[in-house]
Amino acid sequence: MAADEHPIGESRWPPALVVLGFMVLNVSVRIWWPRDGVLDIPWLMPLLEAALVVLLVTSDPSGPAERRRLRRITIVLVGLLVIGALWATGLLIHDLITGEGNANDPSELLASGALVWVGNNVVFAVVYWLMDGGGPFARTRLTVPVDFAFTQHINPEIGRPGWRPLFLDYLHLGFTNATAFSPTDVMPLSLRAKYAMLVQATIALALFALVVARAVNVFQ
Repeated sequence: MAADEHPIGESRWPPALVVLGFMVLNVSVRIWWPRDGVLDIPWLMPLLEAALVVLLVTSDPSGPAERRRLRRITIVLVGLLVIGALWATGLLIHDLITGEGNANDPSELLASGALVWVGNNVVFAVVYWLMDGGGPFARTRLTVPVDFAFTQHINPEIGRPGWRPLFLDYLHLGFTNATAFSPTDVMPLSLRAKYAMLVQATIALALFALVVARAVNVFQ
């Protein structure tokens, strides 16, 4: 799709729908298990997610000034979501260490751990999408990768002419980095990309090790 069809460089529906889907999951789990612990933090996170969805769907950045304003607001919202994701991770780890909240029920522990893990992956996917090359609009004017080198960058012959990464590519990057705890098919090029992936992989590794270990102990 041509860049001029979407003023920010690509369709905003994929990130909006992914964030909306996680928001629905987030709210559903909070209603399902309204207990103390990581799932009972204030409802600020779903509100921030809703604000990001509305911003992506309803904004109309038709000029440079509007695009800059949209990017600044989006970065602020995503920054708050990153802080919220780190806070939720910290609360879950605290519960695991102290044995409080959902840490003593295996089903609730696994559900809360999965929710935090998925939330971190979605948030970091949006971070990578906004970070790489200055964002989706700026990437339409790039001829070489800046922050992330995808397979199609490294081996141009396997990609279609003019290929460039879209949001779903960064969503895949977020989940593979959190699963392998390291780069897989996408290589970080800049320091900010390397350390963003480092933070995400560290969080994922801590969650995986602690949640699985605690769940095994609770099941026994």
